[in-house]
Amino acid sequence: MATAFELDRSIPSHVPPELVLEWPFVFGQTYKGDPYADLVAPIHDLPPVFFARNAYPGEGPAWIVRRSAELAAIYQDNVHFSNMGFAPFAKLLGETWYNVPAEMDPPKHGRYRSMIFPLFTPKAVRALEEKVLNYARLYIDRFKEKGECEFMSEFAFEFPVKVILDLIGLPQDMTKQFMIWENDLLHGKDLEEIAAATRQVVDYLRSEIAERKRNPREDLITFGINAEVDGVRMSDDEVLGFAFNLFIGGLDTVSTNLGLQFWHLSTHPEDQAYLRQNPDAIREAIEEMLRAYAAVTTFRTCVKEIEIAGITMKPGDKVAMSTTLAGRDPEAWPNPGNVVLSRMPQHLSFASGPHLCLGMHLARRELLVAISEFLAAIPPFQLKPGVEMEFHLGMIQPLALPLVWSR
Repeated sequence: MATAFELDRSIPSHVPPELVLEWPFVFGQTYKGDPYADLVAPIHDLPPVFFARNAYPGEGPAWIVRRSAELAAIYQDNVHFSNMGFAPFAKLLGETWYNVPAEMDPPKHGRYRSMIFPLFTPKAVRALEEKVLNYARLYIDRFKEKGECEFMSEFAFEFPVKVILDLIGLPQDMTKQFMIWENDLLHGKDLEEIAAATRQVVDYLRSEIAERKRNPREDLITFGINAEVDGVRMSDDEVLGFAFNLFIGGLDTVSTNLGLQFWHLSTHPEDQAYLRQNPDAIREAIEEMLRAYAAVTTFRTCVKEIEIAGITMKPGDKVAMSTTLAGRDPEAWPNPGNVVLSRMPQHLSFASGPHLCLGMHLARRELLVAISEFLAAIPPFQLKPGVEMEFHLGMIQPLALPLVWSR
């Protein structure tokens, strides 16, 4: 299908030519090897801010800010940077909806976030404890006697997706289809592929929203239809943006973190053994692995000229907010490539400031339950011998993770 807009791939005149550098984390591409050691570490030898031709989805240009301190400052800055347009999904369809509340700016963002926040508080997450635990055990029971599993397809995608589908109110029997759409949305090779997946998801969500208007349920889609901000219900576009935000946020991020953290445990037997002997340390170990294996890049748009690390950004410039670079910043963390399970870092993997991830409490709970239950049920495991790991690069995610253990 033809997309509704074309990216401007030209290099703005205010970008110094010497700062136009290579950027490896291109949406739709994959890498065989260790992307953190091979690709992230060399980037921290580059200037603090540089420009890439291909960083924005669809291989559009954007500034790359590699240091944690400047990234944290941008997260806090709603004067010079806007969240609107952090992803191209609606524009690809020529539509005007946006992710709610992720693509909102103050003061509107704060009002909508306050409306949604009670759904994802620690108290709300604790109410899901039994559901999360039962789903984890369900999938582990299916392969624990086999002595092996393909962790991504048999656990990482299925387990957290079950939980979020229940919350949103989407059917479990469509999980496979949802994951195909999600893969094309977040790992698509070009704008037309991303646009096609966006159209399928949007059409499906619109049909679900229409159904909830006819037959309300106890789910988040119905919540979005009935919710009020300042005494006014959300518009149809806002309800769609709310549902779409839940879809893309809930169906991939925890799966990605699970894959990366179990990749670490399968290739670092000393850390796996430590957590087996000290299960109370799993919670703090998760924070260190969230830092070391941060995977998500979102975007900001400059709306007012500003200088960062001596570089001038101008209105319209896109800025890549790479949690991957922030987590491996040698100026923020001593020996950032080393995973020190007791480090307890104040990382940016859930962003920071007004747009701190609403789903972080649920994500942490799912990671804690997954690791705790897996270590309790499965003997010491390792990456299947002879396997060469391959990763998506736009959001760093293992394509597959075959694990083996002695029965």
